[in-house]
Amino acid sequence: MRLVRGRDFAMGSSDFYPEEAPVRRATVGDFWVDAHPVTNSQFAEFVAATGYVSFAEVPPDPRDYPGMPPDMARAGSAVFVSPGGSAGARSPAWWQFVFGADWRHPRGPDSTIETIMDHPVVHITHGDAAAYARWAGKALPTEAEWEFAALGGRDGTIYPWGDELAPGGRMMANYWQGRFPHENTREDGFDGTSPVGSFPPNDFGLYDMIGNVWEWTEDWFSAQPAATERSCCGPTRARAASEAESYDPGGGSRVGRKVLKGGSHLCAANYCRRYRPAARHAQPVDSPASHIGFRCIIRQTEAGLEDM
Repeated sequence: MRLVRGRDFAMGSSDFYPEEAPVRRATVGDFWVDAHPVTNSQFAEFVAATGYVSFAEVPPDPRDYPGMPPDMARAGSAVFVSPGGSAGARSPAWWQFVFGADWRHPRGPDSTIETIMDHPVVHITHGDAAAYARWAGKALPTEAEWEFAALGGRDGTIYPWGDELAPGGRMMANYWQGRFPHENTREDGFDGTSPVGSFPPNDFGLYDMIGNVWEWTEDWFSAQPAATERSCCGPTRARAASEAESYDPGGGSRVGRKVLKGGSHLCAANYCRRYRPAARHAQPVDSPASHIGFRCIIRQTEAGLEDM
């Protein structure tokens, strides 16, 4: 873990997506943060020690999802499958619910993590991440803590290292190069997740704060900014006060949505420019996917500041 000394900082952006605005001052306290996302190896250690069964490994209860076809009541998760040249750039066709997909089988029941133990664990719900954090004696970060850590002490820059995505042509993170979802030129060397630490750390010594996998935070999502809130460990904008307030206003199932941060290897310039610290995404807590992971923190109030 790395020690982050908190302070006021400029949170959010007014230059990209509306849910990131407005730019506001936020305050975070001191905390330790994992140097990289939790890996398959680390999550496997947790499961071996506790016998934990992840959300994606349990068949859904049809009573929780009225109208669900009976043949969908099987364990699985959402997996990205490139549609090639057959689908439009706004088509959802690249996401498929794959029976048997879970953290041990990231692409489906015939896949394995044996050769990617140093990659971020995926197919993780917020509940899975919180269970790991409790076992490890840690916590999930608030959105403000996560964003401050990702910025590496910089204020106002687009990326953790500055304002240029690939300075001098150097790849600084794992994201999609080319025309999403049809063509990935793999200028960063990867098609999918990458081993943690494959790219330079930010100024706090933290790896993969953007790209690779989305990361869960503790905050309920809201698109409506709060007016005056300030606290030692919470955001000053767009945080729902309760699970019910985080529901999708467009309808559908009444499932709470938490804030994801950091973007993933599927973010691309032509589709989803969310490979930035200020970017955010609302994710239902019951929806794991092949590009969602997490990292943990320990706040100053929960532990001393000695070396860890």
